[in-house]
Amino acid sequence: MIATQNVSMRFGKDTLFQSVSVKFRPEHRYGLIGANGSGKSTFMKVLTGELQPTTGEVMVDTGCSLGYLKQDHYQYEDRVIFDIVYMGKPELWQCHCEREELYSRTALTDEEEERAGSIEQEFADFGGYTMEADAAKLLSSLGIEEPFYTQTLAALTGGFKLRVLLAQVLFGKPDILLLDEPTNHLDMTSREGLVNLLARYEGTVIVISHDRHFLNSVCTHTADLDYQEMRLFTGNYDDFMIANEQALQRVQRENRKKEKRIAELKEFVNRFSANASKARQATSRQNELKRIELEEVKPSSRMSPYIRLNAARRLGDRVIVAENITKAYDVSLFDGVNLEIHNAEKIAILGTNGIGKTTLLRTLIGELEPDNGQVRFGDTVEISYFPQDTGGLRDLELPAIEWLQRCAESAMTEAELRSFMGKMLFSGDDVNKPVKILSGGEKSRLVIARMMIEMGNVLVLDEPTNHLDLESIEALNYALTLVENTVIFASHDREFIRSLATRIIEITAAGIIDYPGNLEDFEAERKRLRAPGQKGHADT
Repeated sequence: MIATQNVSMRFGKDTLFQSVSVKFRPEHRYGLIGANGSGKSTFMKVLTGELQPTTGEVMVDTGCSLGYLKQDHYQYEDRVIFDIVYMGKPELWQCHCEREELYSRTALTDEEEERAGSIEQEFADFGGYTMEADAAKLLSSLGIEEPFYTQTLAALTGGFKLRVLLAQVLFGKPDILLLDEPTNHLDMTSREGLVNLLARYEGTVIVISHDRHFLNSVCTHTADLDYQEMRLFTGNYDDFMIANEQALQRVQRENRKKEKRIAELKEFVNRFSANASKARQATSRQNELKRIELEEVKPSSRMSPYIRLNAARRLGDRVIVAENITKAYDVSLFDGVNLEIHNAEKIAILGTNGIGKTTLLRTLIGELEPDNGQVRFGDTVEISYFPQDTGGLRDLELPAIEWLQRCAESAMTEAELRSFMGKMLFSGDDVNKPVKILSGGEKSRLVIARMMIEMGNVLVLDEPTNHLDLESIEALNYALTLVENTVIFASHDREFIRSLATRIIEITAAGIIDYPGNLEDFEAERKRLRAPGQKGHADT
């Protein structure tokens, strides 16, 4: 078990959380949630000992091991990937290194001979004879392919480096497992593999994530960091949302009753306090009035942006036609693809990382030229695009409000720009921050503000939920359900896809699968086709 006693964290005059006393118990999986900036990652670093709290202490049961997913993916650049995973079991890794060193020598001393005779049993006890198979199984479940296992970490890109570090933490099977955004850069298949692994995990798990499906699938409890305090709820994210709303409604209902009683008592006291025959009753009511206390409803750190993606121009039925398009870089991403996209479709582009989803999106909207074939647009099409890499935006030196002004085709007043930015939670001097210093979530919300101003009738979004908090994801999700025109998006967020998609286009190594239905129907059909005795799929 890991617990905190009166833990507080302050930076100067700012308090992130105050007097937090909680216990995280074995065989429970906690989703640590809260708005961006509420202190989730800071609290997790306090639990690991990486940060010392301003007040209070962290207590870990004697003998409990702790594993923490670190974000420093350049720590092991020159290490072989298998070795990085093995390091997740320090005793095994130390034994393995000693064993390798002994066996590499041509001559051994008597002492070393004796040690060589005993080390095999230790190696077996630590799981050495299955460590390669165990590590390979873990890496495979996270989407790392076998040819990379004996290469150095430098051979992988940033997202895949993080997967190796996740494999390292999981390989050690610590009693207490702390994961900060483990689903970042994981595709849907890898996320499901992680869900299955964590669902069977016997230790204590504390995880920060903005993936609603992941939280609902993994978590048995929810730790909510809000109002500068932490509250524990039994159940997953959806259970928490229901319980939290019910608790708020109960407080508001009780306060309304109390306010009504207060008004009645005050009226009686004011009317009869000077009346001798009613003086005793007035005094009694005055005393009752003093005893009534309204329950405080603290201001929540949670804030939801207001997103509405309206179109300025009516969209015709024919939107985008791709004829025999091909695109390759070092390898072919897609070849001879024919797609016809119509009005009012909400199309999810699926596929593993690096398979070509972004390339297909950018080719469909004309940002990239196909190597062969052509893409044609309907006469009424006006595209508004959310790029996957908001860090690659142009004019990053500009203040955010000026950047937004440049994106607007028509001149807008400062008040109008501030109105759009206010809906996306930019207030006061925030609008004058240079774009380059904005957080990932702030950049994403700025791009959404641009999309609201553009009023395009074809919305194209490339993994828009990557840097948004849960409140912003839900606001965007809801806004897109209201859109009556065409939406095309790439995402690994299962709940986002499930709630929006009316058509699925999956990029696979074997070709493009174009399915005219929602995610549940698509997955059911794919499962049916993979069943014994079935052949073929809907490649185009």
